[in-house]
Amino acid sequence: MKKFSKILAIFLALALVLGFAACGGKGEPTDTPTAAPADETTAADANAAYANIKIGLICLHDENSTYDNNFIKAFKEVQAELGLADSQVMIKTNIAEDDACYTAAAELAEEGCNIIFADSFGHETYILQAAKEFTDVQFCHATGTHAHTENVPNFHNAFASIYEGRFLAGVAAGMKLNEMIDKGDITAEQAKIGYVGAFPYAEVKSGYTSFFLGARYICPSATMEVTFTNSWFDIALEREAALKLINDGCVLISQHADSEGAPKACEEKGVPDVSYNIDTASIAPNTALISSRINWAPYYKLAIDAVVKGEAIPADWTGTIATGSVELLKLNETVAAEGTQAKLDEIMNRFETGDLHVFDTATFTVKGETLTTYLADVDDDGTFTGETEAVADGYFHESEFRSAPYFDIDIDGITILG
Repeated sequence: MKKFSKILAIFLALALVLGFAACGGKGEPTDTPTAAPADETTAADANAAYANIKIGLICLHDENSTYDNNFIKAFKEVQAELGLADSQVMIKTNIAEDDACYTAAAELAEEGCNIIFADSFGHETYILQAAKEFTDVQFCHATGTHAHTENVPNFHNAFASIYEGRFLAGVAAGMKLNEMIDKGDITAEQAKIGYVGAFPYAEVKSGYTSFFLGARYICPSATMEVTFTNSWFDIALEREAALKLINDGCVLISQHADSEGAPKACEEKGVPDVSYNIDTASIAPNTALISSRINWAPYYKLAIDAVVKGEAIPADWTGTIATGSVELLKLNETVAAEGTQAKLDEIMNRFETGDLHVFDTATFTVKGETLTTYLADVDDDGTFTGETEAVADGYFHESEFRSAPYFDIDIDGITILG
């Protein structure tokens, strides 16, 4: 018992000495408060930083449109990530590409939004009008073309290198075509792809051309037919267009249109389908192959952070694979050809290292000739006159001179049905 008492006394003495040392060698505590854990401090600061911001989103359609739903989902993801209350976010849906867009933008500005996003090409004129009037509000317009020439400080354009995502989706399609050829389901000459396009705009042409080049990168005999619905969202027309292509001998369908019309038609006919902005495996489990999409969350976050920090938002911003803006949705392994994921990983790595370019001029011809020069209509002054040399170093430089696509060339191997 005495031995234990001596040990206890020694221990208490040591504790007292160490206590003095920890207090600077004196028997009095310092004035330094105990610091909160770093993660708690960071979270508190972040919540405070975003406490007073209010953001708005203007959509051409609503959640029933795969295109608009892609914007809305990313918007809500960022809301959750930043801890924004419902009172800090406003979404206006089914806003037409006319004066209704200006009215919606003005209403959001008057209701206190610090930053407003709009998602459709035809919204641009009206968003620009609002930006010139509400100069203390930041306006960010997706797919637009005028921010880099208008030089309005609070008006911005953004897009992404989705042509890389579409090329990758085309690679998956090419793998499927080769599998069908190897199994004897089709001949090499029957490897014809159908593509449902919305409008014959550069954005759509860039998309279906990059998809085709991805498919032909794997399946050299592939050809493609394109038909347009002249609408961004029309379930019946997109279904009808897909059926038209299937009846014309197309053995795989892709699209740049915003409904589930084409994927559902493919499921009915047992034809493999590559969609856009949405994973269609739940509605087409036997035919959905893969989808590509632009993830708008990185741009939302970048722009909102700039407003919070009082920094400038880029006038014209292009998201990439590296920024997390270009994505492939889950590959449907029950439909995909064996080895598809490994091939996609290989191509993805080549894009990230800069070893591969989608519009490599050695991989396509125009009227039988290799493309060596092309003046692209980058400045978009309304005359549809090209002014910017887009071909250099052996490839067409898409989305480098402005974010929105300007590849509008009809290449060999693709037939436009109208």
